[in-house]
Amino acid sequence: MPMDAGDIERMIKEAIPDATVKINDLAGDGDHYAAEVVSESFRGLSRVKQHQMVYNALQGNMGGVLHALALQTSAPPENS
Repeated sequence: MPMDAGDIERMIKEAIPDATVKINDLAGDGDHYAAEVVSESFRGLSRVKQHQMVYNALQGNMGGVLHALALQTSAPPENS
């Protein structure tokens, strides 16, 4: 059974409460998504660590009911 975009967003926000999350269903099949996640908690972390935080938030669904996730993570711009 495919995973709903709303479920992906909810799981990420539960694990990373300050995150801004945008989900795009790439193929319309519920299996291939792109996600943009912006969180202050990513500041100073490598891209690998940021992605690990998101994958951990998905609680093992990556590679199972969620077949593919093109992931873009970043910290918000610093205030000047």
